Amino acid sequence: MRKAIIDDSKRLTGVEKAAVVLLALGEDHVALWQALDEEEIKEISQAMSSLGTVASNVVEELLVEFVAGLSSSGTIMGSFEQTQRLLGSFLPPEKVETLMEEIRGPAGRTMWDKLGNVNEAVLANYLKNEYPQTVAVVLSKIKADHAARVLSSLPEDFALECVQRMLRMEPVQREILDKIEQTLRVEFMSNLARTSKRDSHELMAEIFNNFDRQTESRFVAALEERNRESAERIRALMFVFEDLSKLDPGGVQTLLRAVEKDQLALALKGSSDSLRDMFMSNMSERAAKIMRDDMDSMGPVRLKDVDAAQMSMVQVAKDLAAKGEIMLAGQGGDDELIY
Repeated sequence: MRKAIIDDSKRLTGVEKAAVVLLALGEDHVALWQALDEEEIKEISQAMSSLGTVASNVVEELLVEFVAGLSSSGTIMGSFEQTQRLLGSFLPPEKVETLMEEIRGPAGRTMWDKLGNVNEAVLANYLKNEYPQTVAVVLSKIKADHAARVLSSLPEDFALECVQRMLRMEPVQREILDKIEQTLRVEFMSNLARTSKRDSHELMAEIFNNFDRQTESRFVAALEERNRESAERIRALMFVFEDLSKLDPGGVQTLLRAVEKDQLALALKGSSDSLRDMFMSNMSERAAKIMRDDMDSMGPVRLKDVDAAQMSMVQVAKDLAAKGEIMLAGQGGDDELIY
């Protein structure tokens, strides 16, 4: 979807106005850029790359003293490519690449912000092959909670050595920090997509989890005909309503408190007897009786409504697991359930 043309300078921030001016002046006036510090260059570059089309009257209004050489009908277009080309006329290529990477990338504005978004196991797997002092510097630059998770993912002896280096660490010289940052950028971040690529079967299992029962059965059956091994892997990775039977009493009660009662009744209406009995046994006698009465009073229910209620319960269970309030089977070591 294309952005609307900017036809009113009042809609622009100060940084965006500066971006318009520098875009209009082009590569012949790079001395203006050289007067800016790195943070100012970064902010203006960010604004420039996302400007879109700026109407000529706005350009003229912002460039009153420079407008003599500007076509009255002209417009300018801010884009990633033009921004990169303009920066390249006065900055070293590696600096341009750094700035453009930070502008393009959603993961964070700096290398350390980006590292904060990297899965701790992936980051630990890379850092375990680095010098303890390098690891100490990296861990000192990211957030404490993330550093804690990375440390816990490292081999214990190596992690303790890194902790000792952090305790003794003096302020790091700028050139050393720049070198570490550059190494991370070249050797780690550039290969991160390949390193942390999500297993395709896991992704498909999550998609299949969101199918209704009939669609799921149809896709699984069709896939079995073409690739039985993949179908079996996807089925094994799927977390379905019946898998809630693997929760222990504490997990069941936590889930019961989080689920709407009408959704629970509808979900259990279409469940196996064993799963229904498990949930009922974790309720008080009075609550279980009310639930049975509610289910009986429903009469016949549509399969798609039951599927929707069961999928809703599964999603609630996943949300609780993500918060650490329950542990779903298969998410912990040796399938241990801890509350």
